[in-house]
Amino acid sequence: MQKSISTLPFTGTPEQEQQLLEVIGQHKNEKGALMPIMQKAQDIYGYLPVEVQQIIAEQLDIPMEEVYGVSTFYSQFALNPKGRYTISVCLGTACYVKGSGNIFDRLSEKLGIGADECTPDGKFSLEACRCIGACGLAPVLTINDDVYGRLVVDDVDKILAKYMD
Repeated sequence: MQKSISTLPFTGTPEQEQQLLEVIGQHKNEKGALMPIMQKAQDIYGYLPVEVQQIIAEQLDIPMEEVYGVSTFYSQFALNPKGRYTISVCLGTACYVKGSGNIFDRLSEKLGIGADECTPDGKFSLEACRCIGACGLAPVLTINDDVYGRLVVDDVDKILAKYMD
């Protein structure tokens, strides 16, 4: 599944940029510095927007394509902000044949976002995963650390209502 770049405006602060520049300065001359710098950048911002990737590329004097390539290759890196509640719907085989695709579609419709996107209010993000190892509970979704199993599409509204504070 290809990652898409966030359509939300980037809202980094000068303090965050200063932290990033300090991290880059600490690691700049180390062999293999790109990954640790990107990991710390994601810790600072919560994700790796293209603007942050550009700063990293410029400061390390490497092509932006290299930074972007690493950010899209490794699943640990997020190109979009995460919501306070991250909803992950399993689309692995067992879940999918029991209707998780329809559950994902209903969540997408209710939240007004697609895969790897965040609601404008920052409350929810939606992602698809391949297997969470709970095939006996298929279809399954998680919201942060909460697991919901043996779902049907009509369960979506009741589950979302628990997080509407």
